[in-house]
Amino acid sequence: MRKMNQSLVSEFLLLGLSWQPQQQQPLFLLFLIMYLATVLGNLLIILAIGTDSRLHTPMYFFLCNLSFVDVCFSSTTVPKVLANHVLGNQAISFSGCLTQIYFLYVFADMDTFLLTVMAYDRFVDICHPLHYTTKMNHQLCAQLVAGSWVIANLNILLHTLLMARLSFCADNAIPNSCAVSPLLKLSCSNTHLNEMILTEGSLIMFIPFVYILASYIHITGAVLTVPPSRGRWKAFSICGSHLDVVLLFYGTIIAVYFNPSSSYSVEKDMAATVLYIVVTPMLNPFIYSLRNGDLKRAPWKVVHREPFSF
Repeated sequence: MRKMNQSLVSEFLLLGLSWQPQQQQPLFLLFLIMYLATVLGNLLIILAIGTDSRLHTPMYFFLCNLSFVDVCFSSTTVPKVLANHVLGNQAISFSGCLTQIYFLYVFADMDTFLLTVMAYDRFVDICHPLHYTTKMNHQLCAQLVAGSWVIANLNILLHTLLMARLSFCADNAIPNSCAVSPLLKLSCSNTHLNEMILTEGSLIMFIPFVYILASYIHITGAVLTVPPSRGRWKAFSICGSHLDVVLLFYGTIIAVYFNPSSSYSVEKDMAATVLYIVVTPMLNPFIYSLRNGDLKRAPWKVVHREPFSF
């Protein structure tokens, strides 16, 4: 534990887009374009699902919630980074940093839970098709989403309260978003309890991933053991987009949080964080739209819909 013989830190400095002045303007434009693409792409998915009655099914209900969470996930950090660049101010208050941590991890947990719920939906649809409509009813779908929100908020509230009790001395520079691990490294308090709770947080990410893999093992076995059926193979093909999103999401998590300490660098951490917070939510609507015929056609119907024709 560091000696607390230095003045306590009341605010942090976000390192920003780049340390190289000639790179900051191009990176600002790139971040702005990716953020706008994330917001517009996911909002179009939500609008398409909401206005097309054929898409009012459990799978698209969960996808609609995932798109909403992705918009909120990127909006937690990216606007602050862009605003700091425009205003030339890198500072963020301690309370503002805690708030950013809270919402960032809530939406990250929600991404995990929704991907798990979507895997369960695919499992029931393909492995138990005769019971799908009775099992995946509206009440269960609402309970799964509501339960995910409750668990995510309770889990992150514990992390945030433990972070609020820490003190920070001297060093106050962090990457372009507030996160638990970088702040623990800067703290001059005893962080042993925080690190123990952080292990629990990693289990919340790991256990759903194991369940998703187990679900798709059963799904693959169910598809391969029945005669070819257009409906069954169509349902299985829809799983491809979900698997792509799962691999992209967990691949970036591994890049951010499971790098060996010997290979750690601020530049690598910033790049991995950008991939996790900006790129993944931006690509999700494109992945689902390109690999799903019904969803691919729905946005065009929204765009070309005649005014006041419902």
